[in-house]
Amino acid sequence: MGRRKQSSVFEDLYGIAAALPWWVGVTAAVFAYVVLHRYAVAEIPVNAAPGQMGQMVVSQMVKALSTYGQYIVPLILLAGALASWLGRRKRQDLVRGVAASRSGDALRQMTWRDFEQLVGEVFRMRGYAVAETGGGGADGGIDLRLRKGNELALVQCKQWRAYKVPVTVVRELYGVMAAQGAAQGYVVTSGQFTADARAFASGRNIELIDGAALIALVKRVRAAAPVDHTARPSAPASTPAPATQAPRPEPTPSGVAPECPRCGAAMIRRIAKQGANAGNPFWGCATFPKCRGVRGL
Repeated sequence: MGRRKQSSVFEDLYGIAAALPWWVGVTAAVFAYVVLHRYAVAEIPVNAAPGQMGQMVVSQMVKALSTYGQYIVPLILLAGALASWLGRRKRQDLVRGVAASRSGDALRQMTWRDFEQLVGEVFRMRGYAVAETGGGGADGGIDLRLRKGNELALVQCKQWRAYKVPVTVVRELYGVMAAQGAAQGYVVTSGQFTADARAFASGRNIELIDGAALIALVKRVRAAAPVDHTARPSAPASTPAPATQAPRPEPTPSGVAPECPRCGAAMIRRIAKQGANAGNPFWGCATFPKCRGVRGL
């Protein structure tokens, strides 16, 4: 295997800015200009005592580097911030496309890279800090590292359409979880899992998300996200909204409970004991009374 080409400082700056939220890159660019400009305009004495000659040379080098760096470094950081903004925009478009798709074609037609970005954006919308590792290829290694608080979760993405994900993939993930001290693991596929894979994951901190469950999850996080008024035109003011029709809950895959719209925890089926809906079933947050999130059935 050939050696990886060493990146320059400028490439590293661009990569860091592209990986961070765009506003962080913009802030860093402004900060870098202010600091470097201060050194670029600083007065350097021409004559120095014999014992201070080395310090004068260093000061002149810093001034020369700052003179050019005050423009180059902010431009690189701004370019990385632009790449971050465009990347986030693309991920949001992937979520919108899958949520709007009725047949699931948008999910099946994705490249493996777009599939990983979609899954990462879904977890990001669920409140996780997401690091995209790339996994070393279309199917190799861990693709996403998730953090929420002090807990680490690992994700493998399998954009497999032709056959089911076998138990070996789940076992490999379980081994990596143990080695890295991860509290939770996820295997996400656009297809399905074998019965052996589901049996192995049962009772362990591994969640298997197949294509149908992923589509349902995308629709739930999309419905819970703030409304983007620029994504589609609003309805005419003269068109009255129906007052007697309540919004229909998103369908969930068989045997999969929805997430709490408030805290993201799992929900359990409950029966209303009082009020106008007494006797009717509903989804309630499993952490009640700490969280009082509800969903209709």
